[in-house]
Amino acid sequence: MKGTWVANLRGYVWVKLIGGKSEQFLNAATRERIELWNISFTPASELIFGISIPDFFRLRPLLRESGSKTRIISRHGLPFRMARLSRRKTFAGGMIAFVVALFILSTLVWDVRIEGNSAIPEEKIRQAARAEGIFDFQWSFRMGNAASLSQRLALQLPDAAWVGVDKQGTSITITVIDSTKPEKKVLEGPRNLVAKADAVITRVIAENGRPKVERNDRVRKGDILISGILGNEQHSKAVVSKGKVMGLVWHEYRIASPLVTKTKNITGVSQERSYLLLGNRALQLSGYRGLTFESSQIRTTIHKAQFWKRLLPFGTMKEHELEVIEIEKRLTPEEAKITGLEQARAELLAKSGKDATIRAENILHEHTENGKVLLTVLFEVEQSIEVERPIL
Repeated sequence: MKGTWVANLRGYVWVKLIGGKSEQFLNAATRERIELWNISFTPASELIFGISIPDFFRLRPLLRESGSKTRIISRHGLPFRMARLSRRKTFAGGMIAFVVALFILSTLVWDVRIEGNSAIPEEKIRQAARAEGIFDFQWSFRMGNAASLSQRLALQLPDAAWVGVDKQGTSITITVIDSTKPEKKVLEGPRNLVAKADAVITRVIAENGRPKVERNDRVRKGDILISGILGNEQHSKAVVSKGKVMGLVWHEYRIASPLVTKTKNITGVSQERSYLLLGNRALQLSGYRGLTFESSQIRTTIHKAQFWKRLLPFGTMKEHELEVIEIEKRLTPEEAKITGLEQARAELLAKSGKDATIRAENILHEHTENGKVLLTVLFEVEQSIEVERPIL
């Protein structure tokens, strides 16, 4: 029976039998159905055994019968521990206070999380949740069940298609899913599509309206490409013209490309400094005797302390300073020319639109002056040339 939870709950003792007739005592204990365990004899032929507290108090008649006495060697189990605690009132009170505090803290809501891909501002969701009694450090028993909280929050947030509330221990997760709404179409008035630059037409795609030009036609800036007027002079109707008109447009560029370029490069030499953050102040902890760089880049990493998911006003900061040197590179006139043309092409395509394509380029003038290669280039670009003009 030693070591079982029943024995520990009832309490048990190790007893030594002194004097008398041990065999007669054992026979009497068996007759009275008193449970003894781990019975053994010492070198002095003294009987040692374990016995539960209730059975120990039944031994007195048996001891008188056998002419023996008992001596308690050790005491074990819950009753003896409680007796020791009763003599240490401060410790017992602290343990009880700890259990009570743990119970109280476990009934509080410590964290409210907002999840879901919602366009509704998080602050608005938190305000609606607070109105329904969902906020940090709220008593859990003061809130309703998750289903009723979800229904009440859905009424507070009409723009949400579904609101779910999940209570897990001391944290609450609110999931908000937006309702799908059709896109609001902007009201469009009747209009023409006109040319925004002089061009030669290469392609016309009219979705709505009447095309006024064809392929290979030459147009000037402001000419109507797709008309929004349908019908004749007696019977006409104004519509919203839609479509795409591509044309060849000529752009003259003046390029100045330097023969000497300067670039900044990281050498790989670096040093670190660490700081202790206290509010808006930083106390340097290391890196006082660092290197001195003529030119450098500093990368900063900040780690704020957290309690649950709340940022605390202190933490650590690390500065990683990298040495930077300026490298000068000399180009030949041909290299400078290629570099200037590449930059001009990229700038022209970015300005002309995503559908633009450079069909041809012609260098009209080229010379070197004051450390630069000067170019005058004529680019032929196929691009979208239509622009809207309202019909008044």
